[in-house]
Amino acid sequence: MKSYDVVIIGAGHNGMICGAYLARAGKKVLILERRHLVGGATVTEEIYPGFKYTVCSYVISLLRPQIIEDLNLPAHGLELLPLDGTLTPTRDGDYVMRWHDAGDTRRELIRHSPKDAEAYERFAELMYHLAMTVRPLLSTAAPSATSMSPGNLNDLRLLAKKFSVKEDYLFDLAKLMTMSSAEFVEQFFETPALLGTLAASGIIGTMLGPRSPGSAYVMLHHYMGEIDGQFRAWGLPRGGMGGFAEACAGAARSFGAEIRTECPIEEIIIEKGVARGVIIEGGEEIRAATIVSSVDPKRTFQKLIEPEHLEPEFHKKIAAYKIRGSSGKVNLSLSGLPEFTCLEPVRARGEDLRPYLSGAISISPDIEYLERAYDDAKYGRFSRKPFMDVVIPSMIDPSMAPPGQHVMSIFVAYAPYELADGLHWPDIREDFGDAVIDTLAEYAPNIKDLILHRQVVTPWDMEHTFGLTEGNIFHGELTLDQLFFLRPVAGQEGFKTPIKNLFMCGSGTHPGGGVMGAPGQLAAKEILGGKL
Repeated sequence: MKSYDVVIIGAGHNGMICGAYLARAGKKVLILERRHLVGGATVTEEIYPGFKYTVCSYVISLLRPQIIEDLNLPAHGLELLPLDGTLTPTRDGDYVMRWHDAGDTRRELIRHSPKDAEAYERFAELMYHLAMTVRPLLSTAAPSATSMSPGNLNDLRLLAKKFSVKEDYLFDLAKLMTMSSAEFVEQFFETPALLGTLAASGIIGTMLGPRSPGSAYVMLHHYMGEIDGQFRAWGLPRGGMGGFAEACAGAARSFGAEIRTECPIEEIIIEKGVARGVIIEGGEEIRAATIVSSVDPKRTFQKLIEPEHLEPEFHKKIAAYKIRGSSGKVNLSLSGLPEFTCLEPVRARGEDLRPYLSGAISISPDIEYLERAYDDAKYGRFSRKPFMDVVIPSMIDPSMAPPGQHVMSIFVAYAPYELADGLHWPDIREDFGDAVIDTLAEYAPNIKDLILHRQVVTPWDMEHTFGLTEGNIFHGELTLDQLFFLRPVAGQEGFKTPIKNLFMCGSGTHPGGGVMGAPGQLAAKEILGGKL
């Protein structure tokens, strides 16, 4: 029987980043993945010949720069291609375009509201300062809220030193942590489409509406990213998200880690309260001094560990952990580019349409639209007029599709995991896909004529194919009761678990979801005694 220093369950990006750091420190590491390819939800798959889909996650911004540097990810193929901005079509056939260049955005907003153009600069400055205030938490393990040990008290002291809020921003931070994203942005703006597209950042991956308290923090969570030092920039890895996953795998292997695919875990071996190894489906046992789970908390503690190894109170906390899936994806192969009605004046002026289509396209014309989409989900139905975040990866990376053709990635909210009226996702998958395409066709009427293939990914598919419980893309909702030392549950300190030698390193731990790598990095740091 082969043994290792560390066995990591799941070759998602956090699992591979954790494994890379541990292997770099000299540990003998084995990473086990249930699917035939690495990446978890950060994968590129050629579902149809020549067309490469970013099946689940589709953009990068939150990835910590230190991880890129420490693991030398560019040497293993990581290249980030920035998206240029966000196009938001309006209900009346116009559009709002937010470019990454502040001057271009200002000129665009003046066209709609001089007041909003002025307010946008103040809003951007405020969000920058609030993000800079909170961002140190992304690179810091969450100290215990109750331990009086000298080490924990020192961690709290260091955190307080980092987490210094200027008095000018203290009340804004308090508002942001408790308000809805709609209420927060309505303090600044009046243009419906600008309000809609900003508030939409607060509903991504979370079963909340734009007027639900707490959604403003989710908006801030998405503001904390950067690419090459450019704050709030979003990008696509060359080769799709699978390009990022392969870079993580390459880094882990370069330090000596071993990765095995098609190895679904049946059980974590617990002996006298200590994690000793894993059993792969089929019966193979692998022993290790340390076991690390990168899968979500519910799957880890409810599926991979026998109940008798955990206290009943801990079981109750895990059962109450909110992990409601609310998102879907539709991926398309296109014979050409969609023609958005709102861009007809641009075309008529002879301007180049590529910059508009080389960024994100947000179907969020106003806050009421988003709230109505949420109304459907509250009652167990997918949104008939959903919020959509659309990207055409082949516009910035032609290798994603055959020459002259394109792939389109459509993130969709809402698609609740729990359906009403006895419905099941496999039975209504294509109905959901039709609703997405019908809605998109209201803004780009030629879209249906361009579709060569489509892939519809529901929360059920995310659970059964990618192992995401209830299809939750963040391994658990980003609500205030599930953040920092409360993530995943109160009393579970850092990345340790109630079982000795068993750690967690996935998005269900602090600092949460998104393609950031911080949970994997911080878990490795804790396993190594505080040093990477």
